[in-house]
Amino acid sequence: MAVQEARQSAAGGVPNGAHEGGCSCGDCPHGARAGHRRAVAAFLLKRDEFAAGQGLPAAVAHSASASRQWVSEELTQSAEAVAERGRAEGAAWLARLWRRTAYVVWAAVVVLLLVQALTAIGAGWTAARTAGLVAALVVAASLTAASWFHRARGGVLAPVIGEDNRLSTSRAVAAAWVLFVAFAVLVLVGRLAAASDSRERDALISGLELARGAGVVTVLAVVCAIAVLVRRVVGLRVLGQRLQKVRADRPRAADLLTDDSGRGTFADIQYVVIGAVALLFAGVRLARRPDQLPDLPWGLAVVVLVSAATYVAGKYAEGGRPVILSVVRSREAGDLDGPIRTGDDIEIRGAGFVPPGAQRADRLSRMVVRIGPVNVHVPLVPVAGGFSNPTDEVLTVPVPADVEPGRVEVQVVTAAGAETNRYAIDVTD
Repeated sequence: MAVQEARQSAAGGVPNGAHEGGCSCGDCPHGARAGHRRAVAAFLLKRDEFAAGQGLPAAVAHSASASRQWVSEELTQSAEAVAERGRAEGAAWLARLWRRTAYVVWAAVVVLLLVQALTAIGAGWTAARTAGLVAALVVAASLTAASWFHRARGGVLAPVIGEDNRLSTSRAVAAAWVLFVAFAVLVLVGRLAAASDSRERDALISGLELARGAGVVTVLAVVCAIAVLVRRVVGLRVLGQRLQKVRADRPRAADLLTDDSGRGTFADIQYVVIGAVALLFAGVRLARRPDQLPDLPWGLAVVVLVSAATYVAGKYAEGGRPVILSVVRSREAGDLDGPIRTGDDIEIRGAGFVPPGAQRADRLSRMVVRIGPVNVHVPLVPVAGGFSNPTDEVLTVPVPADVEPGRVEVQVVTAAGAETNRYAIDVTD
């Protein structure tokens, strides 16, 4: 479908910059989305054509190295256009997200009202139901106001979006517990304001004692501390080049359960699942006993703490610095064996060359190999459906003529800016 769309655009089906149907400008959300889709389609068409050996000019077709360099430059320019469109679409998506988050918040208030109305049939409407509804209205109004002030950064989701423009699992779990505890306290405040009997007021005040909600308070303290700790750990590991982070175009709900490359991670999944189950239990306890903080059993609280410890351990274990294991002369079929000379291709073998989330062409094109004092950009070699170079374990680059014969050091700089170890090779005349 992407290839067909690109061919239709190339045939002049919709003029660039038109605001009708297939708008491709960045002035409106629909235009940013359409422009990004069109740029992606054009890039995929160009990549597949080059992979099939089509579209090469006659001036470079006679030389394998010249044609590879020309193809890489063309794909890099097209990938940069895709990345620019992607950033425009991400900004437009965030700008309109705050309305959606506000709608979701008020929809939750309506659901709460319906549940209270249905459960009140037969039992009657109580002061606790009124306090719960008022507390929900206060929380919803506060979130809506905060969403408007942060409308350019995703509305309500702004505090849980990390520096890499992805949803942070630790911040999302902590924010959920903070909102729940605030709602529970507001329920007690509402009941206390409506209470006319002194004994009822004393009972409500005693419901805020630590002995009643020690489990909830402990879990709240731990998840908030983990949100701060994980941010510090990730920041230090990135600065120490022990973790590679690449910025995303926009946050996605799947970020809560996956790593930067989109693969599900056990540490994140179990933390979210166990936290959600414990939060649901605490919500039921609050509905049953609205005169005190939810008394989360210590057994369940310990389960949440174990889950949190597993999540933090997973954050310490993930990532790693890219490393070069070996460098050899790249040999094609029919070539004679020999030493590395200027003009030859070298194959760099190692691990961690492509950071998670950097599989796109615009990120791959930012990779650089230092051969002595010369910086060599890693060429993009297209194949059907992707690229054969570069990969996470192997890079192939030419040795430029500016490299002096003798012993030189090779070092890879990834798209995230991390540097590998230096590996010495011998270059002969």
